[in-house]
Amino acid sequence: MSFPVELLVVAIDGPAGSGKSTVARMLAAELGIQYLDTGAMYRAVTFAVLAQGLEPDDVDEVAELARSIDFDVAADGTVTVEGVDATTQIRGPAVTRAVSEVAAVEAVRLELVSRQREWARLRGGGVLEGRDIGSVVFPDARLKVYLTARAEVRAARRAGEVSDLNYDEVAADIARRDAFDQGRKVDPLRRADGAIELDTSDLTIDEVVAILADQVRQTDVG
Repeated sequence: MSFPVELLVVAIDGPAGSGKSTVARMLAAELGIQYLDTGAMYRAVTFAVLAQGLEPDDVDEVAELARSIDFDVAADGTVTVEGVDATTQIRGPAVTRAVSEVAAVEAVRLELVSRQREWARLRGGGVLEGRDIGSVVFPDARLKVYLTARAEVRAARRAGEVSDLNYDEVAADIARRDAFDQGRKVDPLRRADGAIELDTSDLTIDEVVAILADQVRQTDVG
């Protein structure tokens, strides 16, 4: 699918702990465009699934909920679901355990991809990060990036985000999610064709942002 050339879209994909969210947020600020954490959208749906007592593997019920739910993911990270602030809850262990299964439902992905495209259209573009932005949502993005990092670095980053997270548990959860996301039948996690792959293990956030901002400016068509 092609999109208007005037859309300035930067698509950032990669596994958990690769630095996507921080890099995307800072890059958007550097470029003066808006930022969207698409992973938070899947977490918002998952939060609603659990809040309503649905099973993540109940495909029909989950799909219907995804199509009807009202939620908002703000640039500052605030997430509201049906008017309720769920910012903290969507990052909790219950949602984290279930989100990959919910995100694997084809109807859920179709609905959220549609919402993501509309979000960018209304804003003239943006920096979007997730797991299928360059491969599915915006394959014609101005810049496509696949961020990665060594497994132990990613686990340490995630464990450091919340004080009560155990490193070994986080490492095991990341390995499980990597395998699930890369192996799912619908829109698996992969490096998009034409994407720049960047290992962030030994780079500072500022260094990563500078590299990507330079890449965007090099692709500027006017």
